[in-house]
Amino acid sequence: MSAPGDPGGPHGGVSAPVAVLFATVGFFALLVAGFGLLSLGADAEVLPVTGLGQAPGAVGTAAAVIAFAAGAAMLVRPPRPAYRGVWLVAVGCFLAYLAGVLIGAALAGVDLARAIAAVGGFATSWFAVLLASIALASAWAAVALVRTRAGRPRWPWERQDD
Repeated sequence: MSAPGDPGGPHGGVSAPVAVLFATVGFFALLVAGFGLLSLGADAEVLPVTGLGQAPGAVGTAAAVIAFAAGAAMLVRPPRPAYRGVWLVAVGCFLAYLAGVLIGAALAGVDLARAIAAVGGFATSWFAVLLASIALASAWAAVALVRTRAGRPRWPWERQDD
């Protein structure tokens, strides 16, 4: 931890590894909650093909989280990261989820036609839009954490008197 008056990163924001960690945890939490709420509200399955089991969704989610962490780490690497790369992180997470579903289906022994149907059903659903939106917002948050001069929250008695 830094001292109360010390900035976390080179320009006063949170350090890049901490920003990536916070944003990745936030991405995963929002993804799980968003998929659950959308599934409940729309009365639809994330992967609309029956008989797939849990593996394709779990591997797809893991692949998306790994892709997000890698993309966010690359995004916040420069001393003054730019927001324009956040859309690449969103596209990368979307593609990683699709690849993860295919790999998870192969590991679970699901036939190729059903695995491709699951990927196609996901890619054309609101779940795909939600995944990309969450990745976009979380990547933006990672960049914002590094760029701003934000510090940790403090209680009133922790602040220095003016």
